[in-house]
Amino acid sequence: MCCGICHTDLHQAKNDLGMSNYPMVPGHEVVGEVLEVGSDVSKFRVGDIVGVGCIVGCCRNCRPCDSDNEQYCLKKIWSYNDVYTDGKPTQGGFAGSMVVDQKFVVNIPEGMAPEQVAPLLCAGVTVYSPLNHFGLMGSGLRGGILGLGGVGHMGVKIAKAMGHHVTVISSSDKKKVEALEHLGADDYLVSSDAEGMQKAADSLDYIIDTVPVFHPLEPYLSLLKLDGKLILTGVINTPLQFVTPMWKANSLSFALFSLSKFCIGRKSITGSFIGSMKETEEMLNFCKEKNLTSMIEVVKMDYINTAMERLEKNDVRYRFVVDVAGSKLDQ
Repeated sequence: MCCGICHTDLHQAKNDLGMSNYPMVPGHEVVGEVLEVGSDVSKFRVGDIVGVGCIVGCCRNCRPCDSDNEQYCLKKIWSYNDVYTDGKPTQGGFAGSMVVDQKFVVNIPEGMAPEQVAPLLCAGVTVYSPLNHFGLMGSGLRGGILGLGGVGHMGVKIAKAMGHHVTVISSSDKKKVEALEHLGADDYLVSSDAEGMQKAADSLDYIIDTVPVFHPLEPYLSLLKLDGKLILTGVINTPLQFVTPMWKANSLSFALFSLSKFCIGRKSITGSFIGSMKETEEMLNFCKEKNLTSMIEVVKMDYINTAMERLEKNDVRYRFVVDVAGSKLDQ
């Protein structure tokens, strides 16, 4: 029916991660209708509206799989650009149809529009999972969302729905009005504003870093409170940079200064990758309960190349969703 376009699709299409295999059919935010079911399928029936995310297989017997964290299985099978158990290439949501094990399929709650749900299957759960895992779902917390794109805009919505005071952190003030007036963020912080960054020091319980391109991490540590967490979720194709290159200190004092930001405050930099199937179901129910939707631009398949180009320029508010069914791929 439809499929969102994630920045990871851009990375994969351009082989930015060095692991692409061609020909490739991208797409991992997939919503469709069940057309057939196997004899052992018990969770779904023909006609159900369902979703598929980033992975379609796992080993089922490792520690992550045994603890409902199959997204961290070392033998997981990606929704596309991978090889399925039958030896055939996996094809993503830009295809006309997919065959998926029922474990990796979720029911879409009744009343939720398919095109609105699609981005939740990656962007939504990518934010929900770390908030859930690190015990950051209680009301009254102060959180930061670094980067306001597909994942970031859902970060603002989900964190606000949990009762958090949310600060959007961006490299410019271009999205300030959108963040505050359209998405409901409480504050907006420009990372290059030294005075603003200093005033916001020691104010956040967590920062979810959604930026999918190279950027330094060190400037954001000062924003965190005691035991604060900088949680990385963006997929980038370059090594992490913990310090800011503009510093003119000698290497030893520079290293000591950066290290002190961790030690004095017991702060941590950690990561999180999408979410489990269990968390995906929880997230969808949460969004249904809170009436949360993604902000999207629906396009047809013949616009896909232009959409990719615009995505690379960050020219979308905030997620492209491809109307696969309406694109008439069989003609």
